[in-house]
Amino acid sequence: MTARRTLLSRRTLLLGALALGAASCGRETNPPAPQDAPAGEPPPPPGASADLPVVAILGDSITAGYGLPASEALPAQLEAALAAAGTPVRVRAAGVSGDTTAGALARLGFSIQNDTDLCVVAVGGNDLLQGIEPARMRANLEAIITGLQARNISVLLAGMQAPPSYGAYATDFAAVFTELARTYDIPLYPFLLDGVALDPALNQDDGIHPNAAGVKIIAQRLAPAVAGALAGG
Repeated sequence: MTARRTLLSRRTLLLGALALGAASCGRETNPPAPQDAPAGEPPPPPGASADLPVVAILGDSITAGYGLPASEALPAQLEAALAAAGTPVRVRAAGVSGDTTAGALARLGFSIQNDTDLCVVAVGGNDLLQGIEPARMRANLEAIITGLQARNISVLLAGMQAPPSYGAYATDFAAVFTELARTYDIPLYPFLLDGVALDPALNQDDGIHPNAAGVKIIAQRLAPAVAGALAGG
């Protein structure tokens, strides 16, 4: 298979996954891009206090802000959305384009600092693209969750979906997120791209990565879940 055909098949697979997520939410994986460096930590807003809660987003290209300046990426926009809602926090970027759950686990110790109050875990899309067995993905996510909890860092898990044509794989893939949230008594945000997936006006030309307007919607919808997790709800 040529490189071009491989890229096209991966794009088709991911768009199918996003279609399932958008349909299943009824409202409610990103192609590897190694050339995209991790988004830098956004600067604190004017007058920010060192005493503000710290939220980190452990993820892949969606959370790293692929194709966007840091000021328009999810960490900065989530920080702004929380501040506007009356929950000022400091949001740190910990997304690396192309990361699988294994990659996120491998860098957990240095990507998530000890003063973090809450970590939004938003990986799994690239596991789907690479056909990684759900059991392996589950083991990686479980190690991430328990590793964070051992450091007294709260966890908010963000889910993804697999195309229904994958049969048992799709069922097992979706179950990983719900089962881990239930087992470890952590909040679950069902679909990170809720309200944005497959909308051309909210995505970049590749049809996969949200543009600035799409990221703003993600941030606004994710913000209440983050505020609730910080409050212990």
